Amino acid sequence: MQNTFLIDSGPLIALFDRSDKYHKRVYDYIRSLSCHLVSTLAVLTEVSHMLDFSVEAQIDFLSWVMSGGLRLEPVERDDLGRIIELTRKYHDLPIDFADATLVLAAEKTGIRAVISIDSDFDIYRLTGKVRINNIFPG
Repeated sequence: MQNTFLIDSGPLIALFDRSDKYHKRVYDYIRSLSCHLVSTLAVLTEVSHMLDFSVEAQIDFLSWVMSGGLRLEPVERDDLGRIIELTRKYHDLPIDFADATLVLAAEKTGIRAVISIDSDFDIYRLTGKVRINNIFPG
């Protein structure tokens, strides 16, 4: 059975931007994993925006998602209360909407591992002070 991991926007941007300093490391790392990747529409939006330097990079990314490279965990209107709580709790970082949706996705799915370039996930905690482990070797 394959593992399932959350993935943040940074590694996804690096995966589709060959000029990104993390491109090769992320590409090699993701290829080495036998896993399913899960993210949110907020992350997809952030990645698409950051890939706006190239329509082809955006299309490649969206095509990869569409072909099953990434499963999107839905964020519903009823989830916004929890996102507001997280935004208040981590206002000093500050947490952005995409990261808050990943914390929410971890709570909803039980996935406790994320692939991220950022150290923020070392600080974020789920309900009950549970950690989300950043598994990207940094």
